[in-house]
Amino acid sequence: MKVRILLVEDDTNLGFIVADQLKSDGYQVLLCTDGAEAFQRFNEETFHLCIFDVMMPKKDGFALAKDIRKVNTEVPILFLTAKSMTEDKVEGFKSGGDDYLTKPFSVEELQLRIAALLKRVNIVVKEHEDPILKIGEYTFDTVNYQLKHSNFTKNLTKKEAMILKMLCQFENQVVARDLVLNAVWGQDDYFVGRSLDVFITKLRKYLKEDEHIQLLNVHGIGFKLQITS
Repeated sequence: MKVRILLVEDDTNLGFIVADQLKSDGYQVLLCTDGAEAFQRFNEETFHLCIFDVMMPKKDGFALAKDIRKVNTEVPILFLTAKSMTEDKVEGFKSGGDDYLTKPFSVEELQLRIAALLKRVNIVVKEHEDPILKIGEYTFDTVNYQLKHSNFTKNLTKKEAMILKMLCQFENQVVARDLVLNAVWGQDDYFVGRSLDVFITKLRKYLKEDEHIQLLNVHGIGFKLQITS
């Protein structure tokens, strides 16, 4: 399996050029044109490196990096930007970035920065990642969106599966409401918030067969998948 890179660039011409170069270098690349879409895709798939433009619609690169760091503290993040001011670079590092490349840049410099970041974190690409998660008495097939218990099998919707996977990732920890909304819907407003509440109610119903599992609302913060022995 190849190293997978999430590239986020709202300049489609530049995005295609960089993506094509990275693909020719042997990487798998997913190109997104805004930060909201990128955060959704990051939570749906596995990536080994992120390359973010800073000035983007819906969610800028700094905000995207901050959200990524809430769910993954290890994936390397490289900023590509026309901003060269020292305070902008400082903001990039504060938001969770690992390196900073100012436009215009050479292909060779980009290649070297990527190689250095991957070497720094000692990336190991797994051939096969187990798609089956254990949740108390349940098994959760994250690829086929199936939740199985000895009493039943439930086919989940994609959004139900995405929410449950995120809650499992932070088992016995509080997950912020806005983080779930942005990861699953790409936005945080009243209407999608109401939809999230409906999905949480459904998931709570699906998980009720195991008395050791509680899907809790943490008032004013978010949700917690609590599993006791």
